[in-house]
Amino acid sequence: MKLFLTAFLQVFLVAANTYFISKLFWPGIAIAGFGISFLWAGNVKKISIGSNIEKIIYASGAMVGGLSGVFISSLFLK
Repeated sequence: MKLFLTAFLQVFLVAANTYFISKLFWPGIAIAGFGISFLWAGNVKKISIGSNIEKIIYASGAMVGGLSGVFISSLFLK
């Protein structure tokens, strides 16, 4: 579950940041950009040595995070 949530949060921030960039929402760009880099620094080692099941769990979290990130950020900027 931890791998899923880590991937979810990272890709959630990427999706939200893409939306923030398209709207030139500077505070969101700054916060999401920092969060992406901070999480990525810890994720690289964890997932590179993971099993195939762990990689599928990570990818699933990333998928759901991307969908949720765009949905939530679009609500936030309406």
